[in-house]
Parts: sequence; structure tokens; C-alpha cells
Amino acid sequence: MVEVSAQAGLAVELVGLTKSYGHGKPVLKGIDLEIRQGEFFTLLGPSGSGKTTTLRLIGGFELPDAGTIMLGGQTVTRLLPYQRDVNTMFQDYALFPHMSLLDNVAYGMRMRGVGVAERRARALKALEMVHLHAVMDRRPAQLSGGQRQRVALARALVNQPSLILLDEPLGALDLKLRREMQVELKRIQKQTGITFVYVTHDQEEALSMSDRIAVFSEGVIEQIGTPADLYERPVSTFVARFIGSSNIRHEAGYEVLLRPEDIRLEAQGYVPAPDEVGLAGTIGEVSYLGPVTRCRVVTEGGEDVQAILPSRLARGLRENMAVVAVWSRTAAYTLPHGAGRASGPV
Repeated sequence: MVEVSAQAGLAVELVGLTKSYGHGKPVLKGIDLEIRQGEFFTLLGPSGSGKTTTLRLIGGFELPDAGTIMLGGQTVTRLLPYQRDVNTMFQDYALFPHMSLLDNVAYGMRMRGVGVAERRARALKALEMVHLHAVMDRRPAQLSGGQRQRVALARALVNQPSLILLDEPLGALDLKLRREMQVELKRIQKQTGITFVYVTHDQEEALSMSDRIAVFSEGVIEQIGTPADLYERPVSTFVARFIGSSNIRHEAGYEVLLRPEDIRLEAQGYVPAPDEVGLAGTIGEVSYLGPVTRCRVVTEGGEDVQAILPSRLARGLRENMAVVAVWSRTAAYTLPHGAGRASGPV
């Protein structure tokens, strides 16, 4: 008998998931997570944080030691992958080299006994969605890496699942192709309304694509929120450091978090306004990055302060120049030392 959750509006519900391998340290330490239907939801974290294990548990490729997995309100914790309404897209495209693109996309339907006319029509529609219908007779070897990734996506879409899992699918692509595919994935997800659960360690990728993100660290979820929530209101120093870059100053009993782009550099002798904080120092390094310039300032107290400025405002800055690093008091957040939650602006 299939159990049905009261939270039937959720695409994914994880309750108390734990997982260990052998007698080693637990990989997951009680994961609770709710993913809404139609979301582009990203599991983000460094290597070994538990994000990929969580994805594999959702897909049924592994079983948890304890806890419950619900998909669409139904308990599927012990069901095999093919018994779940889920398709998975891996970094390894796993295309059949001897088949045309159309046959690659239609292969799964063929194995399930779908009629020739229907599977051809559905495969062609999926290829149209990823803009490859004009080359449907080509073999995978005749495609670029980005095109092969589109075929893999079409193959995941063609079965019309309620959930698609994506395990770092863009990791093998160069930067330009990766950014193009990010736009395509987001477009297709919105167009189809299918829930996407995406795994990556790339913070920029997660911020640009996701409706919400869960940040993993050492088998636990540090924070769940929108990209803006995570970047502007991190609840821990780990999230602040992992999402973008932060200046973290240690004060008595708490830590002050400040984003580099919230700092401006004024000339030596500048007097901060009452609602500002200023630290005098010397520029130790200037790095031109195109639209922005990163500056490292060594304060008179010996601290390193990172500032990111629009390059048009950074002209004339050079190493060993005396400056004042200035920011608004409302731009910084405090965290109790060793605790998790931000207490607001200072």
C-alpha cells in the first residue's frame, strides 16, 4: 500500500534522512527538506557535503539508513528507481554512439513498448524543445559537448516525469557553453513546469538558475532560501564564505560580515559620516577583472579588507596607495561567534 503525505502539493519531501557508508562518518545527519512543485531547486555545497548522496537517495539509486522520502505526496523510500516518476540527467551523457539523436531520445519509450508513431512524435517534440530537431538524424559523435548535453536533457524530458534530477550536468563544458546551457535549462524548466533538482558546487551557477537553494556542509543543511536570501542574509559564516566572498571581522562575542562590493575606497584623510564605518589602510593588491576591479586593502591594524569596485571607479588606484575603506553601517551583518543566525545590520 502506498502512503500519501498530507503535503501532497510538494514535489519532494525528505524527513530525517541519514546515510553512512560502512563504519565511516555519517554522510547525511538527519536531512529535512521540502521542494515545491515546479521549482528549480539546487543542492549546493563543497565536495563531500552530502548533496550528491541526497540526490541519489531521491532517485532511488541508494537507500537511506533512516528517514522518509516522499515524491508527489507518496512515500517512495524503498522503491526502485524505475518505480519512481523521476528521470536523471548526469554529467556523463551516456548516449548510444551508433544511434541517431532521435533514436537516442526515443530509446526509453521503445523499451517500455510505446508505439512507433507516438515515440517518434514525442522524441521529435523533445528535440524541438532543445533546438536540435533540425539535426535529429546525426550521431552523437557529430555534436559538440553542449549539443550532446541537450540530447541528454531531451531524453530526460521525453518521458514527461514530474521530477528531473540533474547531477552536475554542466561540469564538463567550457565556461561559455556552460553559461549558455544555464539559460537553456532555466528556460526549459519554466516552459515545462517540471520540478528540477540540481546538484552543483558552483555558487554562481546556483545563484543564476535557482528559485531556491539548500546549502550543504558536512552532511547537514546550513541554510535554505532564495539566491538573494543566501547572498544578502547568510545565517552562518560558512554560508557567507561559500556564497560569493565576504569580509569577516571578529569582534568580542560576534563576527561582522561585509560583502566586498559594499565597500568603497576614499582618499587618505576621508572622514566617514555618522552612518558609515571607515578603516584607513594601504592598497596591497589591485586585480582588474573587466567590469569590476578587486582591491585588497591592508588596514593600519593589519587586517585584510577586500573591496570590489566598478572598474570605471577604480581607475587610478594602485598598490601602496593610502586609502580609507568605507561602508554603510547597514551593509554589515553580525553573527554570534560560533553560532548560526545573522542578527541584522550594524
